[in-house]
Amino acid sequence: MCKNCDYTIHGAQHHFGWDNSIAPAEMVAPGSTILFQCQDSSAGQLGPSSTVANVAALDFGKINPVSGPIFIDGAEPGDALKITLHDFAPRVQDGSAWGWTANIPGFGLLADQFTDPALTIWKYDSVNLAPALWGQHGKVALKPFTGTIGVAQAEPGLHSIIPPRRTGGNLDIRDIAKGTVLYLPVEVAGALFSVGDTHAAQGDGEVCGTAIESPMDVTLTLDLVKGANLKMPRFTTPGPVTRHIDADGYEVTTGIGPDLMTGARQAVEQMVDLLCAQHGMAAVDAYMLVSTCGDLRISEIVDMPNWVVSFYFPRSVFA
Repeated sequence: MCKNCDYTIHGAQHHFGWDNSIAPAEMVAPGSTILFQCQDSSAGQLGPSSTVANVAALDFGKINPVSGPIFIDGAEPGDALKITLHDFAPRVQDGSAWGWTANIPGFGLLADQFTDPALTIWKYDSVNLAPALWGQHGKVALKPFTGTIGVAQAEPGLHSIIPPRRTGGNLDIRDIAKGTVLYLPVEVAGALFSVGDTHAAQGDGEVCGTAIESPMDVTLTLDLVKGANLKMPRFTTPGPVTRHIDADGYEVTTGIGPDLMTGARQAVEQMVDLLCAQHGMAAVDAYMLVSTCGDLRISEIVDMPNWVVSFYFPRSVFA
C-alpha cells in the first residue's frame, strides 16, 4: 500500500473504452496522490500458467481495462491535467512478478505475415527489476510504464480504448515511466482520468502489438494547469531514457522508400530475419522479442522522395 496516498482505486474499479458519461470512481482535489491497482491488458484473461490456446480465445471486448475514472475538482475544458508518475510496483503471483507477450492474429505491424497465435510468459523480480530472461541466452532490460493513460473526450458515447487520441489513451510511450510528468488536454468537466495497460518493458513501436504486459500498482499525483489550451499530450522525462538498454550498442536494420509505414515494415522484417539467422530462433519468437525491446525510429524524412526508417535492437539482450 502507498503510505502517502490520498486514495486507492481498486482493480475492480475499471472500465473498457472512453465515455464521458461513466460515473467517477472517485472525486478528488487537485494535488491528490492516488494508488491505482491496474490489471494487465488482457483483464486477467491471461496469467502465469496460460497457453497459446488462451490467446486464441481472447475476448476483445475485455482488452485494455483502465482504472478510474477520476473526477478532478475544478478541471474545465481548456485546462491541462498534470500527471506526475511516482512509482510502478509489479504485482506478484505464484511467487514472482510476471508478464506476457503474444502474437495476436490480425494485430501488429506484420499481422499479414504472422497469422497464428503465439505466447511468451515472463517471470521477473518485482523488487530489483533485474532483466527478464528470454529463453536460455537472452535477457530483456525492464522499465515499467503505463501504456494507456488519458482523460475523457468531449464527444459523447463510447469510444474504443485501442487507438490513441488527442486526450491520451493507448499511447504506448515507454518513457511515460517513473518520474515523468505528463500533460493532457482537458475536454470535459472534471477531466475523468483513467490509467492502465501497465508494461514491464516495451520497444518504441510495440511492433507485434504487445509488450511485456504485466499487472502493476501505479502511484501518481493529479494536478491542474488552468487555461493551458493543449492540443495534444506532452511530457517531460526526469533524465536519459535509454541507459537501461544501450550499454552494448545496437544492431540496426533499415527500410527506405516513399512510404513511412512500408519503411517501418521493411525495417522490422529485416531485423526478424537477422535475429533468426544469428540466433536460430523461430520468426514469430523474434517478432515478439523485438516488440519488447527494439526501437523504430524515423531517421530521415526530408530527402524526398524517399524516407529512412531504422529499427534498433539492443545488443545487451544477447550480451
